[in-house]
Amino acid sequence: MSRLGSYFIFLGTLFRNREKLRVYLSLILNECTSIGVGSVFIVALVNSFIGAVTCVQTAYNLTNPFVPKSIISLIVRDSSILELAPTLTCIVLAGKVGSNIASELGTMRITEQIDALEVMGINSSSYLVLPKVIAAMLMVPLLVIMAAFLSILGGYIAGVLSGVVTQEEYISGLRLDYKPFGVTFALIKTVVFAFLVSTISAYQGYNVQGGALEVGNASTAAVTNSCIAIVAADFILTQVLLT
Repeated sequence: MSRLGSYFIFLGTLFRNREKLRVYLSLILNECTSIGVGSVFIVALVNSFIGAVTCVQTAYNLTNPFVPKSIISLIVRDSSILELAPTLTCIVLAGKVGSNIASELGTMRITEQIDALEVMGINSSSYLVLPKVIAAMLMVPLLVIMAAFLSILGGYIAGVLSGVVTQEEYISGLRLDYKPFGVTFALIKTVVFAFLVSTISAYQGYNVQGGALEVGNASTAAVTNSCIAIVAADFILTQVLLT
């Protein structure tokens, strides 16, 4: 509970004594490049294969001849949009982006760069962390949109090439009982996940005490805690928004 309280106090410091907006613009753009552009390849690769595997495994378990094969693409569509794309993408980013944020801030802490900012009268938590949080909340939803599209496309390519479903059946299933709120739900989850990953990772790195070993431990704790927070928030948001 003390660490949870310390985390909320840390969040409060992000919005006190902020610098002028123009100071943050270049910082946010740099973080957008690091978080967004730097993660495109791994997100695209993982989700393309996840969509392909989902399609093939669904077809393998579809043994009832009275069930139309268009159900395969419906399952790929809904699982990708509602769960796989937002949750799996954010867990991958927790390992890539979260560990990077924690190690970067942890290194700045043990090399006394953060202390130097404080001596100059700059709110170091706001100056260093707030651009990362804003950039994550801007870029991660874009990555998830790309991930959902590539997951569905990966299912289409795998299904057609393996012969488990035809092009017409797959496209027909994509259009069957489509609910637009699914996309809205996925984006809401993504924004929450991005906030949790960026702030938890920043909290772990910002409060490092010790040396290089502690920086590594903080990076590990950032990934672990972010993944736990993602799955817990996923359950809560699903209960609130879909029931």
